[in-house]
Amino acid sequence: MVLSGRGVTAVLGPTNTGKTHYAIERMVAHGTGVIGLPLRLLAREVYTRVVEKVGVANVALVTGEEKITPPNARFSVCTVEAMPRDTRASFVAIDEVQLAGDLERGHIFTDRILHLRGRDETLLLGAGTMRPILEKLLPGITVIERPRLSQLFYAGQKKITRLPQRSAIVAFSADEVYAIAELIRRQRGGAAVVLGALSPRTRNAQVGLYQSGDVEYLVATDAIGMGLNLDVDHVAFAQDRKFDGYQFRNLNPAELGQIAGRAGRHVRDGTFGVTGQVAPFDDELVERIESHEFDAVKVLQWRSKRSTIRRSPICAQP
Repeated sequence: MVLSGRGVTAVLGPTNTGKTHYAIERMVAHGTGVIGLPLRLLAREVYTRVVEKVGVANVALVTGEEKITPPNARFSVCTVEAMPRDTRASFVAIDEVQLAGDLERGHIFTDRILHLRGRDETLLLGAGTMRPILEKLLPGITVIERPRLSQLFYAGQKKITRLPQRSAIVAFSADEVYAIAELIRRQRGGAAVVLGALSPRTRNAQVGLYQSGDVEYLVATDAIGMGLNLDVDHVAFAQDRKFDGYQFRNLNPAELGQIAGRAGRHVRDGTFGVTGQVAPFDDELVERIESHEFDAVKVLQWRSKRSTIRRSPICAQP
């Protein structure tokens, strides 16, 4: 399965490199466009930014929860699952393309990467770990690597009640998220909670509570690693294991780096560390996260069109 990459540009790099901002600027420079994001909350954020540039009548928002479709909308902001299977739009962008390796959702990202194209420009945004497999699958693709705008430093282990203000505490179960938020509220005065299970209005309100400075702490799942632009100075891991749809497992270094990288905005440096019962990270892991050096993605998930069940891997190596 080898397609042409001519006309496709991959913009790759770690977190805080301005990739999504670049895609928005490129999209509104065209007459029509579609951008696919990995999260409903991120889609809502990008929708708001595009509306500010071109007006509410020109922008649609399509996710599994929300649908805003002005009759003459020229631009569509979608979750990747809600993107059209084909389009006549001049511009197409797909964000966080490394999720094509995810066991649950990866086959959808892979399908869009392989088949969805803008008439004039197509952007694939994601981690640098995707470069080898994209160059193999899409010969002729143009790759632009962007450096992080700020530095990331390890701050070690701290008690939850001693975390600095403007911290995001990350856990992987709703029970744990709510328990941590309650502890912070009792000890430090306030915390916002971001979970995928919340309604769009509630999620947006919680993010707004944190962004406005009404509370100084955010407790969230790993969803915050997927490009949300939050004013976070420090990321603390309260758990480092998650259920991936098949099993409980430790997060790999690239996943930890994606989440830790939410600390720091633009040219402001950020820190990351551990809290609760999570053991301190070893020196090798810290160095990899601080320097954004992770193993290349070698396998993407793919679902045969002849079956609604079977998944097959696409490998970078023959």
